Amino acid sequence: MAAEEVYDQLLATPAPAGWDAFDRHVVAAMVSLAMEEGARSGQGGLAGLGLSALEFRQLLDAGFPGAAASLAPCLAAEGVPPDGEEDSIRDILRLYCSTGDGIEQWLIAMIARRCKAPHHLWQDLGLRDRGELSQLMRRHFAPLAEKNRNDMKWKKFLYRMVCGTEGFSLCTAPVCAECDDFAVCFGAEDGESRLARTRNGRLATGAEKDLPLAAE
Repeated sequence: MAAEEVYDQLLATPAPAGWDAFDRHVVAAMVSLAMEEGARSGQGGLAGLGLSALEFRQLLDAGFPGAAASLAPCLAAEGVPPDGEEDSIRDILRLYCSTGDGIEQWLIAMIARRCKAPHHLWQDLGLRDRGELSQLMRRHFAPLAEKNRNDMKWKKFLYRMVCGTEGFSLCTAPVCAECDDFAVCFGAEDGESRLARTRNGRLATGAEKDLPLAAE
């Protein structure tokens, strides 16, 4: 099933209490991209979400009532457990989440898994632009958003936080302003939404290679 079809099906379900339009859009975007990627790779959609089949079913029942029937093959599949790198990202997100309740536990797992994809993080979450990612972080990871007051690229920032907690640094300059790679960490995150690219019918099998990779 194509990403835009999954996205439309998810948002066609009734919105439950506690899930507003933005949260449903964010989760539907991540799920739809992961489903399409999994179908192309043969790994299944859960491989791109960082969730077990049970966790995915719980997510669907909570935010998209009735959607589980159309995504039944994924519910019968096994998820791919996180590796050490992914666990470190999860730990940072868990430490700095806004409430730790409900949707944030699923977001922690999904964002950590999507961090391993090669493009800008907002693109690999299926969002429309970087502004939506910033909105997501301010809403569900407010303490972390406050720490990123200089607006570093989010994937760079998350990995920098991991480095700090584990006692080492990949940065060669003492401060960001003196670093030769300043633009890599703080430059513009332009590009096309991957979900929009799919909806426009330009994402054929293997065509992702034409989407510029992020300098992250």
